[in-house]
Amino acid sequence: MRLLIIEDDREAAAYLVKAFREAGHAVDHAGDGLDGYALAREGDYDVLIVDRMLPKLDGLSLVRSLREQAIATPVLILSALGQVDDRVKGLRAGGDDYLPKPYAFSELLARTEVLARRRAAAAGPGEATAYRVGDLELDRLSHRVTRAGREIVLQPREFRLLEYLMRHAGQVVTRTMLLEHVWDYHFDPQTNVIDVHVSRLRAKIDRGFDRPMIHTVRGAGYVVRPDEPQPS
Repeated sequence: MRLLIIEDDREAAAYLVKAFREAGHAVDHAGDGLDGYALAREGDYDVLIVDRMLPKLDGLSLVRSLREQAIATPVLILSALGQVDDRVKGLRAGGDDYLPKPYAFSELLARTEVLARRRAAAAGPGEATAYRVGDLELDRLSHRVTRAGREIVLQPREFRLLEYLMRHAGQVVTRTMLLEHVWDYHFDPQTNVIDVHVSRLRAKIDRGFDRPMIHTVRGAGYVVRPDEPQPS
């Protein structure tokens, strides 16, 4: 999942960002309502996690503004205000779910995954929920990967890496693109974190098959395609 957390409490935000990234998800953070609104309008997120009490623009006003702009990204509202009337106001403002504080992260994660699945299930033709390249298949909803019918078990980061590569099948994906979209970090360009993870992914995807699926384009990046192109 690609998430946006809009939370002004620095400690709470840092905890959520760390926890979701450890669960294998891409996370952006905004510290106030205006920055969050701008990111939510410009970014392609699966779910927005919005604190209700925010500086500059409160959470409910933020959600109303998004809905007025026809931005339908699922929103989970977090708030210390947990009475029935508070929850009703949050849902009527355009929220898809409402979780009172304090909460268990496991419940927040589960609720976020449910919202992401609903969004994927309702996706239009331009928002694929599954990808296929040759005999390699990836299903975002079931989080399942198979090649030639054989199931391949991937770690969350490996799954996101393969998903991004398959989403851009046939195109060269640079290391910078992977760092920004899979890791959400701006690493030192000389880091070998990408090469290490691609090597591990390649071992799972290509080992035991005659034709490699993941190819290195020297000096450029990586590409997923069924075969090396034939020389002209």
